[in-house]
Amino acid sequence: MKTSLASTGLRWLWLAVVVLVIDLGTKQWVMTHFMLHESMAVMPYVNFFYAHNTGAAFSFLADKGGWQRWLFALIALVIAIALLFMMYRSDYRQRMSNCAYALIIGGALGNLSDRLVHGVVIDFIDVYVNEWHWPTFNVADSAICIGAVLIVLEGFMRPSDRAAKQKG
Repeated sequence: MKTSLASTGLRWLWLAVVVLVIDLGTKQWVMTHFMLHESMAVMPYVNFFYAHNTGAAFSFLADKGGWQRWLFALIALVIAIALLFMMYRSDYRQRMSNCAYALIIGGALGNLSDRLVHGVVIDFIDVYVNEWHWPTFNVADSAICIGAVLIVLEGFMRPSDRAAKQKG
């Protein structure tokens, strides 16, 4: 029996596109209006600070000479493909998981695009308290984190699909 794409989680891919467009648009705006390492206060505790990240989250492996660009690009691509497959296999009514997958896909593709086009990820959101600064991040990073939190929350909120299938 053929599965209609409209009945799968792929129906939620619009959210990944929205994340990708906002992420790439904000990064383009920052690159156009800021010099590298330039900072601008946005509101209390938040600056825009244009930075390049050659590593992953928290600049993990940033100082390793360039090979990590391709490793992180491959990881982003594999994750996006795996999540697309999971969305295809899930019902469109599984809102929380499909939203989570779409957020992660959009974020992964945004950072993947940076790595392929610029060789670095463009970061610009600087959250701080007094002299303490959280590592600079971007819209894609935020979407990935929100998606991961939704997956964890769903694990606590929904009964296991395996348990339901075993009873049925």
